[in-house]
Amino acid sequence: MSGEEEENAVELKIGDEFLKAKCLMNCEVSLIFEHKYEHLQQVSEDPMNQVSQVFEKSLQYVKRFSRYKNPDVVQQVREILSRHQLTEFELCVLCNLCPKTAEEAVAMVPSLKTKGRAHSDEVIEKMLNDLSLVKRFE
Repeated sequence: MSGEEEENAVELKIGDEFLKAKCLMNCEVSLIFEHKYEHLQQVSEDPMNQVSQVFEKSLQYVKRFSRYKNPDVVQQVREILSRHQLTEFELCVLCNLCPKTAEEAVAMVPSLKTKGRAHSDEVIEKMLNDLSLVKRFE
């Protein structure tokens, strides 16, 4: 992104580095942190010696705000959202914020309706319904 262009999430102008980066959903971060925490407990007699306060607070945060807990379901959610040609940023925002309607989804991720790649309300509703079904059967 050139220095003259202003970042704008509505138009997905969020910086080249960010557009190319692999974003993680809160539920994915939670699984990674839980695995790390378990590993630290196994290798230390006193696991609290190895866990920083920042790590502990971060783990609490992602566990609290993770909608999906089961690793297989987390993978399924990413697959469902990936079918709709979403950017990593869009995919993670939708999963993390859990909009209930197409209107909410577009308010949270306006780029869903931008030029050349606009998703119809029906497609967005289908995507959100698929996510709700996955959650219901988790």
